[in-house]
Order: sequence, then C-alpha cells, then structure tokens
Amino acid sequence: MSNIETLEDFYKKKFNWLPDNLQQDIGHFNVFRLEDCVGPNAVPVQYSRRDFYKISLIRGRNVYHYSDKSVEIAGTTLMFFNPHVPYAWESLSDDKTGFFCIFKEAFFTERLRGNINELPMFTMGSKPSYILNKSQDKHVSQIFTKMLEEIDSEYVYKYDLLRNYVTEMIHYALKMQPTETLYQHTDANSRITAIFTELLERQFPIESPAQRFSMRSAKDFAEQLAVHVNHLNRAIRVTTGKTTTDHISERLAAEAKALLKHTNWNISEISYSLGFEEPSHFNNFFKKQTSVTPSSFRIV
Repeated sequence: MSNIETLEDFYKKKFNWLPDNLQQDIGHFNVFRLEDCVGPNAVPVQYSRRDFYKISLIRGRNVYHYSDKSVEIAGTTLMFFNPHVPYAWESLSDDKTGFFCIFKEAFFTERLRGNINELPMFTMGSKPSYILNKSQDKHVSQIFTKMLEEIDSEYVYKYDLLRNYVTEMIHYALKMQPTETLYQHTDANSRITAIFTELLERQFPIESPAQRFSMRSAKDFAEQLAVHVNHLNRAIRVTTGKTTTDHISERLAAEAKALLKHTNWNISEISYSLGFEEPSHFNNFFKKQTSVTPSSFRIV
C-alpha cells in the first residue's frame, strides 16, 4: 500500500539511527554515497511518496517507477524527486555507485527566490531524469563530492554553501534542456491551463481507500477557477489540443493504473477512491481508456 515515508523512516531503515539535527529550523539536509546505502542486506526501496526532496546520481542499469510509469535507464542518470509523486527504483546491475542528497522544503524556503515546486524538474507532470555523458557525470559528481566534504565540516555557514551546491546542480540540469522546454505562460489560455493542471494534480496521489477524488468534471474546475466552463474548455483545447474531460480522464486512468499495480486494494476500494459510485462504472471507464478491464491489467 502506498504510504508516505518520512525522514525518520528513511534513517531508521537505512542506518537504524536518527541524526541530531533532524528537526532543525533551517530544514534538514544530508548527502550520501549510494554505495554506502546499498548492499546484500539493504532494505528494498518501496514505491511510495516521501515527505522530503531527493536528488540522485545513479550509474548502471536501473528501472525507476515514477507515478504510473516505469522507465529503464542505462549509464549515468541525474534524477529529481519531489514529495508530491510516489516513486521507487531498482537496480538491474551489480555495480551500484553514485550519490544522493535529501532535504526538506524548509531548507530552501527562506533563501530561494520563488517556490522550489515551480522549478521545472519539480513541477507536476515533469520529466525527473537527465541522462549524463562522461563529462557531465564528472561535473555533477564533483558537486556531490564537495557536499560530502562540507557536510562534515565545522564551517559555521556550511548550510548556505550546501544550498548553493544544490542550486548549482539544479541549474546545471536545467541548462541541459532545450530552451523551448522551459515553458513560459505567454497568454491567458496558457495560464488557465497551468492552473487547471495544478488543481488536477493536487488531488493525487490517492494514498488510502478513504481518500476520494472529488473534482471530476470541467464544471467543478471552472467553479474553482471562477471562470465559465466554456471559457475553461476553450482555453485548454487551444493550449493542448485536448478537452478538459480528456485531461481528467487520462489522469484518472494513470492513477488507476498506479493503484492497481502498486497497492493491494480491491477493485471496489480503488473504484470508490477514484470517485466512482459503482465498481461497474469504474470497470467501464477503465476499459474505455485502456481496452482492458482493471482485473486483467492487474494480473499482467
């Protein structure tokens, strides 16, 4: 079942201890070598949300499960994970090397201009992984190495420096993308679409059978946005080429796939959590979206 893993859970599972500064006001930060955290007795990474951010550099062949997608990657990959999306990764090779750092949002809240969730790699529906070549691997590894050296130092301003290293890594990744992928909202239609998408994503992931997806129609979103439903539908179609209902249905189907794949809830529980009054309505919806029934999808 999908649960939220806390920092306390992380430290207890990985190291069976808790750091003294876990609750410090500046927001927790730590950095690790991957090889120090994996091995024959390591606890497998569970598919779940975390209540912290994580940036990882992983080498070798791996599969990461992110939302409803599973992606196989090879070589060196820089990955950015946020607290809003459940994820897990598994290694397909024996040589597990790399680095990762973890931090709470408060680590950036007071110092970073704007909201960390507005950065492209941390926005909902973003691409969290960046394939690195040898020179890029060397550059990012050097940043992680500086972090490892600094975290153990007695320097009074070390967290300011560590924050700068994280920011440098974020911007290094952003510069790998073509400029046109750093989307700017050029008009009112784009802004409305962006806000609609954020409202839609805020309802996910569904983390217990008691949680329920409630904003199911274009009218629901239009009321929340204080615009006429026709205006909302037109803005989304102009911007994306799809209807509001298409977006809602596709996101609902993606969450259904994730729940069927990564939880042990029965079909009725999943149906209820996704806002369907009857399991038969959910079955019809899922088959229309995927061409298979929920039960068939689960056993594949």
